Amino acid sequence: RVRVRFAGKLVSGFLVERAADSEHEGELAPLRAVVSGEPVLTEPVWRLVEAVAARYAGTRADVLRLAVPPRHARVEGESWPLPVETSAPRLSADAWTDLQGGAALLSRLAAGESPRAVWTALPGGATRGWAAGIAEAVTSCVASGRGAVVVVPTASHVAQVSAALEARGVPVWGPGADGGHVVLRAEDGPAPRYRAFLAAKRGLARVVVGTRAAAFAPVQDLGLAVCWQDGDALHAEPRAPYPHVREVLALRAEHAGCALLIGSSSRSTAAQRLVETGWAHSVAATRAVTRERTARVRALTSEELAREGAGAHARIPSQAHRAVLDGLKAGPVLVQVPRRGYVPVTACARCRTAASCGRCHGPLGLSRSGPAACQWCGLLASSWRCAECGHDAMRSVRVGSERTAEELGRAFPGVHVRQSGSGPGVLDSVPDEPAIIVSTPGAEPVAARGYQVALLLDAPVWTGRWGLYAAEDALRRWLEAASLVRPGSSGGQVLLVGDGAPVPTQALVRWDPIGFAARELAERRELRLPPAVRLATVTGTREAVDALVGRVELPVGAERLGPVPVDERVLGRDAVALQDSFDTPVRTMLRVGYAGGPELVAGLRASLAVRSAKREGGIARVHVDPRDIE
Repeated sequence: RVRVRFAGKLVSGFLVERAADSEHEGELAPLRAVVSGEPVLTEPVWRLVEAVAARYAGTRADVLRLAVPPRHARVEGESWPLPVETSAPRLSADAWTDLQGGAALLSRLAAGESPRAVWTALPGGATRGWAAGIAEAVTSCVASGRGAVVVVPTASHVAQVSAALEARGVPVWGPGADGGHVVLRAEDGPAPRYRAFLAAKRGLARVVVGTRAAAFAPVQDLGLAVCWQDGDALHAEPRAPYPHVREVLALRAEHAGCALLIGSSSRSTAAQRLVETGWAHSVAATRAVTRERTARVRALTSEELAREGAGAHARIPSQAHRAVLDGLKAGPVLVQVPRRGYVPVTACARCRTAASCGRCHGPLGLSRSGPAACQWCGLLASSWRCAECGHDAMRSVRVGSERTAEELGRAFPGVHVRQSGSGPGVLDSVPDEPAIIVSTPGAEPVAARGYQVALLLDAPVWTGRWGLYAAEDALRRWLEAASLVRPGSSGGQVLLVGDGAPVPTQALVRWDPIGFAARELAERRELRLPPAVRLATVTGTREAVDALVGRVELPVGAERLGPVPVDERVLGRDAVALQDSFDTPVRTMLRVGYAGGPELVAGLRASLAVRSAKREGGIARVHVDPRDIE
């Protein structure tokens, strides 16, 4: 790390190369200071930074901010004991023997080869579940003398992978150890995170497990990169240049020549494209094994419940009520609710018009106590009246996890009801005893022997959302919860409640995420929608957007769509600059086939460089391959 004077300011930088000659014709300025002698930017990571910047039309500086954590001088100055080599990991293949191609994948990893695989995991508990599968792949790679990087969406996932690695002889690294694994996540704070980063960079920890930023971890002699639940929105970086973990690890696999494992309980359309193009191989179970390992799934739609009369219209119909009662006799019951809070969405009690905030027009929701409040800006709506009919009473439209837990407590008196989510706190695990666990998606705790029953409530909420990935997200969330349930042979069952979209509903009933992904990808290929094509959006003020896009020479076959007006909220912090302006933000979309993608991105990157050099005004934000288009 160095300090240099650039454009009249003293800025931080990294020394990446020393050369005898310079291409610069003018006078060279000296370095002002060497901040640290610790080389934190390795050559493989620097090449990855350049590749990611080129892939997403970004700058190296933006990517470096994601790749290298801030310096922690005290940690850097610590004196660690001489490292003592840890024992060799224990090899096993329990999680892979039932999967087609699973045993071959582990054999190639152990032999030092670099396969690329897209893996659809099945339920299996601590010995054959997804975390065990990742640990077995990592130990096979470590046995060949190479390192591994594992990137998962949440801290709960990190804890599960860490426990699985420890169970297989890859302990948590500590000063004085040579081997083991470290955890990289923002929740640990700057000192532990930087210590883990240095352990990986110095070659003392051979395995890194973490969330999004761990994709850039400087593991020496990298042999395997793993991305779990690649369809999760948490893998998409919210800061420029907005890289996605799956694509970062794919670039890393190409540049470093390491193996790549993309795993999920479902199958994303982006991962399916990698399989269909031959870039990666599919690893999945046969239909017979799938039926043996999974729970029985039923969809309680309005047609299924037509004979129940008035009970069919209840949020938890009588069939689901009976299933919960029966399930509680044998173990815990999981109830998945798509929204947190008490009543997050309301409407006028008279005319049913959605209740919205008078300041920002966001939805009004109810808490357990107190008046309604805006879910976007927090403004209290104590004197709210309907804009359509003037009525001042509200009714609930969407029920959150808190209200659901309250209703279940009344419906099942004497049963312990627990919540897991961002409000009450995320539970890592629950004991194998009768209880109802109400959870929001992604916060489902693991039961010791699996849940006896899982209720997936409000199916239309998931599939009724607008967006390219609404159905894909719904199926992934449902399967993630259903994977925690005992097999059908042990009485485990999953009930999907509500009239969700037919395609993801039937894919869940059949437990067929691969067929669903193949169908979705085929439809998007016909409609020229991502991920079948490359897409870039340019959002900002009209003059700035038109100037930036106008300088781009579009590749053959590229299309320009727009500009069209968009909501100011899509600009995030930049929207503040428009508060005193009459400018309406617009968006222009550029799409092209994969063959023309690099040319399109290179043109956008060059146009951004011109914009920066000329110091053009206005706002223009480029987002390559966005996951969602609001």
